[in-house]
Amino acid sequence: MAFPAFFDEVQRIVLHDPLAEFLGAAEDGRIEYGYVDAVKLAGHSCPTVASAYWMTLKALEFLYPASLPRRGNIRADFRADRLSGVTGVISSVVTLLTGATHDTGFKGLGGQFDRRKLMYFLADIGDEIRFTRLDTGAAVDVRSNLEKLPFAPGTAELMQKYLAGTASANEAAEFKANWQARVRSLLLDYGDDPEVFLLRPV
Repeated sequence: MAFPAFFDEVQRIVLHDPLAEFLGAAEDGRIEYGYVDAVKLAGHSCPTVASAYWMTLKALEFLYPASLPRRGNIRADFRADRLSGVTGVISSVVTLLTGATHDTGFKGLGGQFDRRKLMYFLADIGDEIRFTRLDTGAAVDVRSNLEKLPFAPGTAELMQKYLAGTASANEAAEFKANWQARVRSLLLDYGDDPEVFLLRPV
């Protein structure tokens, strides 16, 4: 299975998952995720999937500056409804990385490790997502602004031709390259740009 080479250049996320440690699923409960894991979950690589991955990474770095983030110890609140726009895609990636779910996650064992009631929608928050540590109450609002990263000229037209089945092989290849070039730039060139990924401590 071959993916674009830049996937391996994207910073990875390492967490401690107490449930994984308890059940012997990962040595010391240490789990590592890469951007490719978010792509596999979503089934595609796009600015939305990339933004979801990177917003979560930035939030975890902020909330856990001196230790590994604890999977299952993070609440995620979304300003939008779960069915609005790309909220469902973003929330799926957030679930993958944090373990947080609304009501479909693991019920727990002996009153521990419950992953439900850690994700909410239509929340009264200032930005796109609020991540909150359950143990300390520390929280940060995060959002992404992709307007600074337009697609290469002609990409929209190429997409329409490709969707309609009228694109040549060269045009299809150009569209794919343009699409992933924007994703690459978002993660590798603009990942630390405060005008693209905005964090606001709560």
